[in-house]
Amino acid sequence: MSDQIQGKSLINGKWVTGSEGSVSGFNPATDEALTPEISLLGAEQLDQATAAAKDAFASYRATTPEERAAFLDDVAEQIEARREDIIARATQETGLPEARLTGETSRTSNQLRLFAKVLRHGNDNSVRIDPAQPERQPAPRVDLRQRRVPLGPVAVFGASNFPLAFSTAGGDTASALAAGCPVVFKAHNAHPGTSEIVAQAINQAINNQGLHPGVFNLVFGPGAKIGQRLVSDPEITAVGFTGSRTGGMAIFHAANQRPIPIPVYAEMSAVNPVFVLPGALDDSAALAEGFFGSVTGSAGQLCTKPGLLFLPVGEAGDKFVAELSEHFNNSHGQTMLTKNIADAWLDATQKLRSQSGVRVAGEGTTGEGRNAPAPVVFETDLATFESNDVLEAEMFGPASLVIRYSSADELISVIGGLEGQLTATFRAAESDFQDVEALLPHVEDIAGRILFGGWPTGVEVGHAMVHGGPFPATTNGATTSVGTLAIERFQRPVAYQSFPESLRPAPVQDANPWNVPQVYDGQF
Repeated sequence: MSDQIQGKSLINGKWVTGSEGSVSGFNPATDEALTPEISLLGAEQLDQATAAAKDAFASYRATTPEERAAFLDDVAEQIEARREDIIARATQETGLPEARLTGETSRTSNQLRLFAKVLRHGNDNSVRIDPAQPERQPAPRVDLRQRRVPLGPVAVFGASNFPLAFSTAGGDTASALAAGCPVVFKAHNAHPGTSEIVAQAINQAINNQGLHPGVFNLVFGPGAKIGQRLVSDPEITAVGFTGSRTGGMAIFHAANQRPIPIPVYAEMSAVNPVFVLPGALDDSAALAEGFFGSVTGSAGQLCTKPGLLFLPVGEAGDKFVAELSEHFNNSHGQTMLTKNIADAWLDATQKLRSQSGVRVAGEGTTGEGRNAPAPVVFETDLATFESNDVLEAEMFGPASLVIRYSSADELISVIGGLEGQLTATFRAAESDFQDVEALLPHVEDIAGRILFGGWPTGVEVGHAMVHGGPFPATTNGATTSVGTLAIERFQRPVAYQSFPESLRPAPVQDANPWNVPQVYDGQF
């Protein structure tokens, strides 16, 4: 179904050859270069993409919710029509298994449809109306009406570990388009062919719906150089990013050094602690199996992978460690996304190996190819962990650290010393409820999503999900990059005072032609 991959950027509806040379994608399982080569844009070409997005903004923001919803539905249909091509190419570029990519393709199209439902419901307008009260004493009240409006063109950066759901038509793009914002998407060079096929799907939907071609632009370029210029471009009004802390902070600082700073919603770094309380060890075998699966699934390359597990000392905890060690000792390495990611993981785990008071509790064997390192789990005690900041560092890949503690009271100070996290998990039984209740307020201070039972890998896309957290999990812990609340990142509130009905925007009219929810004088 897809057009042939050309290795070109998409600017204002046209496929453009870059002027700054080219790079190749690689198959991480074989280290073989993939064809075609990907041409990289120069600065002036990037400026054409942002100018196209700016040109598209006026007409795109004027579309009705139903028109934008129909567009998002069409994008989902176009992606699904290209499903086989997408999965075939993504498998080559990422080394991820077909089953994982099949699920991720469905997640990508489903979240587009979810935002279409949000638009049809109209709750994203967040309408509040305080009607005039001319008889109020001692002073009359004016008529005030509030809604949310789109910010303008948004820059989105593709993630390395999700070639679909956090990439070309992923959550940041879907929420920005739903908000009424054109998108300039900076593709990740680790999966360029996949990005281009999905961009073909979006472009087809733009043509089908008769939208301005600048509503979506796909750009390839040297990572840091083109990224810095994109974030600094005066036409860009917000940024969505998923990646490393180094990359996220570079973008954040660039955005704040602009003459007019813009919001950056960067998801960066987390170790997602798991707090195992004594009652959970009654079934230590199932607990060990579940933890192992969460740490090693997708080669440990999930931003919600549990990198720390706090475990009681004693025989029950020892039994858990023995069972967990067996899982790791019998494991084999899976191909990681890129050589750079595999090398960074090896550096991080070697650093942990060299720390005093840390031991290897279990380790598997390497897989095929040099980019499939052996999964490993470490163990240490609470005093060692609290005295060494190195032990909290993220190891992006199939590794984790078990920390032994003596009592739940000790965890309060530990939690207070942890950095911001995307998730935190309690594994506990009813006999532990009092301890969970005492720890919960402290965990709320550091995490965006808190689980009771289960494992943090696997993020439900829905209305109540929060995929965010305090720094450094994200640069803005007040919002989320997954779920329908994400649309608010690319909007801002505007109040209209004393406007006649004929001049009021549709969502705040008394006639309410879009039939959106309205909070009228404080009541729905």
